[in-house]
Formats: sequence, structure tokens, C-alpha cells
Amino acid sequence: MKLRPLGRSGLQVSVVGLGTMTWGQQNSEADAHAQLDVAVAAGVNFVDAAEMYPVPPMAQTQGRTEQYLGTWLKARRNRDRVLVATKVTGPADMPWLRGGPRPSRAQIRQAIEASLRRLQTDYVDLYQVHWPDRSTNFFGRLGYEHKDGESAIAIEETLGALAELVREGKARHVGISNETPWGLAEYLRLAREKGWPRVASIQNPYSLLNRSFEVGLAEFAHREDVGLLAYSPLAFGVLSGKYLGGARPAAGRLTLFSRFQRYTGERVERAVEKYVALAREHGLDPAQMALAYVYARPFVASALVGATTLAQLRANIAAAGLQLPAEIVAAIENIHRDHSNPAP
Repeated sequence: MKLRPLGRSGLQVSVVGLGTMTWGQQNSEADAHAQLDVAVAAGVNFVDAAEMYPVPPMAQTQGRTEQYLGTWLKARRNRDRVLVATKVTGPADMPWLRGGPRPSRAQIRQAIEASLRRLQTDYVDLYQVHWPDRSTNFFGRLGYEHKDGESAIAIEETLGALAELVREGKARHVGISNETPWGLAEYLRLAREKGWPRVASIQNPYSLLNRSFEVGLAEFAHREDVGLLAYSPLAFGVLSGKYLGGARPAAGRLTLFSRFQRYTGERVERAVEKYVALAREHGLDPAQMALAYVYARPFVASALVGATTLAQLRANIAAAGLQLPAEIVAAIENIHRDHSNPAP
């Protein structure tokens, strides 16, 4: 398993990271433990969770994902073998989380304490802000509309609170997620001017269907050493081709949860048809081709793969050993030019 630096933190993360948002909803505790065993045996050392998981978020399931990871850590007694990442929730209609989550100093302190209890550990290796408090472009929104006078938690307060956690040893490093170039620049400015921890990573979507990270943020990743933790590299499984032609496999996330529309639609279908045909033309599994492309991007520190079955997980991990020939990469770029970012 290839290891890559996580920003300037000194940590080396596996190019394949284990995503966990199905644990507690589609996957049981036993499933989660089995996935962890398989992933770690294959060389995966980075596991990413969040206080709001599993997804879709609900009061009765919130926290189960961290809980399952915690029981595994306790049972296996191997905390030093894995890098544990989790996240504090951004503003959302989730009254069961502190009456409505915000990345304020007070809430960040409450959130980390609750996460550490569920994870059954004294510290996390990476603590991330799940999404911005301010109104900006994330979760598929392209157009930016400025809102004067909105009541948003300042990044200065958020990073200041994270700095306290690092000083206290509750978080080794900090990161951000679903952020914009301006937001990343602000975190870096504050860290530089105030001597606070520098963000080690940015966790944003990146796949053949959404390469918006390449506009603005990829340059930051290179020049400022803030590696991408790429989430949804298979676009909720859409890039496997299993949803083509209106198919809805029984256990698929898009079948089970109609709220997930980000990776659906006519433009997505046309692009996926092209990518799947390219993979099959060259005797490749479409999902593995899509993952191999993401794994090979130089600004990616780790790509977070989620799976509901061990067969899917093994195939996703195996794709890290696949090197795409130049002709396939060129063909992917041609498709991208004709079908750019159909699912931002």
C-alpha cells in the first residue's frame, strides 16, 4: 500500500482511506469490524469518521459510526496502527446535536469530548470541520451569492478552538472539509499570523464526475502542502455503472435513499456511459478504473472508499495497484472535456 504525506503534519497516510458513513445504517457493527480487519490487513492505515454519521443523519443513529470504530479499537488493541480522523458538524437542521450544530468554540469542545468517548480513545489524529458555517459553495452548489450581515461563526473562532484541542493533546492535527479556496486561504493566514496549527488536509469531493477541486484548490494542495482527502471517488457507486439505464439495485444507496440526487440526472448518465464503455473496451472494471484515476492524482493524499460488502471493499483497495496506461488517461481527459463536472 502506498503511503503519502498528510500535509506538513509528518503523518503518512495510505492512498486508500476507509470511509465509514454507512456504519450504523447500511452496515452493522459486525460489518464495520470486518471491513476494518480487511482494510488494515491490506495496508490501509487511515479511517475517516464524523460525529453526525451514519448518513443520512438521524437522531436515533447519530454517533453509531464512531461507536463501532471505538469498539473495534478496544477489541483489537491496535490504536497505534491506525490514524483516526473525525469531524465536527457544520450548521444544519439537526436539533439532536447540541440543539443545532455550529463550529463555535463551545460546541467544538463538546463535540470532541463526545467523539472521544464513542471512539474510546484519548485523541484523534485528525480533527476536521465538516463544512463551513458561512454561506458559500459546497455540496454541489456552483453559483456564489454573497449574503451581507449573515451570522456566521468566524473562521478565527473555529481555528482558535481547534488550536486549543491540539495544545491539550486531544487532536494531533486539524483539517477542513467541503471548503473553498478563500476558506482554505483564511485558515492558512490565521495559522501563520497567530501561530496556530496549520490545516493538514482538505476533504472535498473528487471523482471522474466532479473534478471541480482542480479549479483553484489543486494549486493550493501543491503549493501549500494541504493534501486532498477525496470523498465520493465513485460518486456513491454511480461510476461502477450499476445504475445505468435506470437500474436500481436493491442494496444501492440511491435505491434506498431518494434524498441523494447529487449523482443522478441525464448529464451524469451520459458521462457514466462513456466512462463505463471505455473501461470495458480495455477489459477493466469501471469502478476500479475510476478509482485508479483518483489514486494517481498528485494532489490526493488519500481517497476515501466506502463499501457495504467486503467484496466491494477488496476491489476498491485492489484498484490502488492499477496503473492506467497513457492511452486510457488520454481517453478519460477527452470524455471530461465533453462532459465536464456533471455532478459538482
